[in-house]
Amino acid sequence: MAATTVYKEPAPQVGNTENPLESMMSRFNIAAEILGLDDTSYEVLKAPDKQVIVHLPVMMDDGKVHVFEGYRVVHNTILGPSKGGIRYDKNVNLDEVKALAAWMTWKCAVVDIPYGGAKGGIICEPTTMSVGELERLTRAYTVSMKDVFGPDRDIPAPDMGTGPREMAWIMDEFSKAVGQTASAVVTGKPLVMGGSLGRTEATGRGVMVSCLAALAKLGMKPEETSVAVQGFGNVGSWASKLLFDKGLKVKGVSDISGAYWNENGINIDEAIAYKNAHSGRLEGFEGAEPMDPTKLLISAVDVIVPAAVEDVITEHNAPHIQAKLIVEGANGPTSASADPIINEKGILVVPDILANSGGVTVSYFEWVQNKQGFKWSLDMVTDRADRIMADAFEKVYAVSLKYNIPMRIAAYVVAIDKVAQTYKYRGGY
Repeated sequence: MAATTVYKEPAPQVGNTENPLESMMSRFNIAAEILGLDDTSYEVLKAPDKQVIVHLPVMMDDGKVHVFEGYRVVHNTILGPSKGGIRYDKNVNLDEVKALAAWMTWKCAVVDIPYGGAKGGIICEPTTMSVGELERLTRAYTVSMKDVFGPDRDIPAPDMGTGPREMAWIMDEFSKAVGQTASAVVTGKPLVMGGSLGRTEATGRGVMVSCLAALAKLGMKPEETSVAVQGFGNVGSWASKLLFDKGLKVKGVSDISGAYWNENGINIDEAIAYKNAHSGRLEGFEGAEPMDPTKLLISAVDVIVPAAVEDVITEHNAPHIQAKLIVEGANGPTSASADPIINEKGILVVPDILANSGGVTVSYFEWVQNKQGFKWSLDMVTDRADRIMADAFEKVYAVSLKYNIPMRIAAYVVAIDKVAQTYKYRGGY
């Protein structure tokens, strides 16, 4: 397509009618139009390859059997085996999993790693379940997915509500099913089981690299830049820590217990130490004052990093955002209806499928190490990941300038173009 392609804003939607799948598809449609994607490619790429729904009877500690509903959606495998996390949450639903699976396809394509996209989820409340109940649930899910998972088919990873422990259970149960140790079937494993150095901080590190690259484009110096981070879990705390180490002033952070503000900057090392000593919560932290959590994303800072859940920036709060830069650590934190408002305000957005792809990049490194039977040093992991993230940023930024489109749509253009071209080179449909 010519560089004069006209970008059309998606029409703002009224009310909270969007879900993550609608948000993803609205961006997909705009990028497809810019690319001039043919009808066949459009129809193939918009739909997932496979959707698996399972019902898992699990013996609970009280002796009763509870049947949990679980999902695995494989969106696409044309670039390689599908890759994506498994989410344990009471609000998991099929549309959310389908959207997250598609985002994984685009995310892997943006950073040019040989994976397709997938996502899994189980409707449960992990915070109220015992370790034994979680283990029985995870192993039951693995058994039900043994014909879906595989080191060269579909590779799970942690997501909301899961971590290295659950990945260890999946690896063990899958290994039993195939009769041999299958380290490469999951990533995000404990280090002693083949996990990669640098994986824990990888997503937050990618957010930091993306943020610094964007600040350079805006002519802003890190030491003169303030930031607020929504979400202080794995991604948000690491992003906060690494940005803090680079000289940015982190004025506000939030977690499940509330939001906290210090006009002079929060000492993130102290905040993380407090969180780790208080059941993962910042409540009671004396290095910042409590604030209204709804005010954090519209606070007076230069950068906001939404690193929690989907659809926290909407048409309702977008008009009040004061930041010059948004770096999306979470998946789908901005609803499609907020995009035109943000773009009209001239805010630069580093979208989720670019900014938080440091996690899947290092997951890919873990898989490669498992395949090689050789462990990389931390410096090797971080140097290669940083280079991939920086290169991806420059590629997306160049496309945004070429077509005069926002970075979000440019990221979709890069990803969809790569997947569509690969389909055609492999022989079409």
